[in-house]
Amino acid sequence: MNAGREIRNLTQPRRGLRRVEAAIYVGVSPTKFDEMVEDGRLPKPKRFDKVAVWDLRQLDNAFESLPSDVDDPKNPWD
Repeated sequence: MNAGREIRNLTQPRRGLRRVEAAIYVGVSPTKFDEMVEDGRLPKPKRFDKVAVWDLRQLDNAFESLPSDVDDPKNPWD
């Protein structure tokens, strides 16, 4: 494959992301991503044969559901 085609393939919009891409997408390391999938904070992958692929829309929904600092105001006495 030539370099131009390879770069184009990497930059094409995709709905499914492989593990490392999905971890980068939500802003965590692959190890933390695995932990979050295991404990249910992030969705499990879809499978194509033995390939695990995370659905971008499911990742977005799970990310939106994560708590934020605004949702959990700090006690002014802390």
